[in-house]
Amino acid sequence: MSKADLKDLFLGVKQAENIYPERPDAAVYAVVRFGLEINMAIKEIIKKLPSTCGVYIMKTAKGKVIYIGKATDIRKRVASHFFAKSSDKADIFSRKVAFVDFIECLNPEQALILEAALIKEKKPYHNIALRDGKSYPYVEITNEPFPRIFISRSKTKSNSRFFGPYPRAAVLKSALNLIRRIFPYRSCRRMPKKPCLFYHLRLCPGPCLGDISCGEYAAFVREVVQILKGERKKIIRSLNAIMEEFSARKDFEKAVVVRNRIMAINDLYEGSPKPHEIISLKETLHLSRLPLAIEAFDISSLGRYDAVGSLVVFFDGFPDKKRYRRFLIKSVRGQDDYAMIEEVVRRRYLRVLKERLGMPDLIIIDGGKGHVDRAHSVLQGLGVKTSVVGLAKGKEQVWFPNSRQALSIPRDEPCLHLIQRVRDEAHRFAHSYQLLRRKKRFFKK
Repeated sequence: MSKADLKDLFLGVKQAENIYPERPDAAVYAVVRFGLEINMAIKEIIKKLPSTCGVYIMKTAKGKVIYIGKATDIRKRVASHFFAKSSDKADIFSRKVAFVDFIECLNPEQALILEAALIKEKKPYHNIALRDGKSYPYVEITNEPFPRIFISRSKTKSNSRFFGPYPRAAVLKSALNLIRRIFPYRSCRRMPKKPCLFYHLRLCPGPCLGDISCGEYAAFVREVVQILKGERKKIIRSLNAIMEEFSARKDFEKAVVVRNRIMAINDLYEGSPKPHEIISLKETLHLSRLPLAIEAFDISSLGRYDAVGSLVVFFDGFPDKKRYRRFLIKSVRGQDDYAMIEEVVRRRYLRVLKERLGMPDLIIIDGGKGHVDRAHSVLQGLGVKTSVVGLAKGKEQVWFPNSRQALSIPRDEPCLHLIQRVRDEAHRFAHSYQLLRRKKRFFKK
C-alpha cells in the first residue's frame, strides 16, 4: 500500500472522527482492513502459479500489461514482488495488479528469450530495471561482410548493432548457444586460416573456407536479429516460404533442414512447444503449406431460438483469443446446421476479402461430410482456396470436401490431438455464447 493510499485513508477517517469522536480506533481499523483485503487477493493469485521456470505477465483489471519478468520459480518470484519489505514497487503492484498470467519454459535460456520478446512487444511501463544498463551485457553484431555475433559490455562502437541489455551474462550466453544451433554464425575476432572448433561443431557456417556467400550469411544474421527482436511470426513466415520453395523443387533434404529450424524457433518461444503437431498435420492431411494459422467453426442451437456460430483462431498450435468471433444466425429458420455453417463461413470470408485480412492456412469445421461439403461450396463461390476439413464427433474421423470416405487418424498421432483441441475450443466458444443468449432472453421475460 502506497503512502498516497494511506494518506487518503487517514484523511477520510479523520473526517469520520470529527463526526464520531467516540471511535478513535477507526483509523487503525480501516488501514488494517484495507491492507488485509489486498494481501488476501494477492495470496489467492500466487497460490495458482506454478513453481516452475518460466515467464510471468502482470496485468491490471482492464487487461493492460504493466510488468513482465522471468523466474526459475514463478510462484516464489511473483510473491517476492508483493511482499518485499520497504519496497515502492511492492506498493505499486499491490494497487495495480489484478491478474498474473504465466508461460512455463523448459529452461532459463528459453525464459530469457521469451521475456525479452514479450517486453519488446508489450512495452510494459514498469519494466525499467534495465534502464541503467551500463554494467549489463549486450549482444553485439559487427558491421562486416561476415558479421561477428558475441556478448559485449560496451556500446561505444558506433559501427556495431546492440541488443539488450540483459541482466545475467551466463543465461544470455546459453541463450545465444541455443540460437546458434539454429542459425550458425561467426564469433572469432579475426578470420582464421583454418576452420575452428565451432565449424566442426556446425556452429559456424565457415566463411573462412568460402563455404557460404555473403548473401547467405546475411540471411542467417537477419534471422538472428529477428529472434532477438521477438519477431517470431515474421521469421516463421519467411522460413515457411523457403521450405515450400525447396519442397516444390523436390529438394527435400534442404526442406527438412528449414523445417527443423522452424521447430527449433517454436521451442525457443513456447513454454510447451507444439511444432511437431503442425508438421504432422501438414503431412497427414497432405496440405500444400504448414498450417500455422488455423480457423475453426462450430454451430450451437437448441430449438428455434438462440442459434449461434463461433470462430476460433489458432496460431502455432495455440489459441489467439483476440481474433475469436461470435455470430448470431440471421438467415436460417429452423434446425438446419448445414445452412448455418454456410451463413457463418460466408460472412466470415466476405469480411476477410473486403478488409483484405490474411487467410488462414487451414479451416476446420466441427462436423462431418455434409458440413464440410457445404462450407467448401461457399469458399469456392468466394474464390477462397484455403484447405478445409471437418472432424466428426464420435468416431473422430477427418472429412475432406466431396470425399466418399473419411480419414481415420490413429488416436496417438500428434496431429489428431491438435485438430481435436481446435475443434473442442470452437465447440466451447459457441456453446458459451448460446448459453449467454438464453440467459439474456430468460431475464427479459
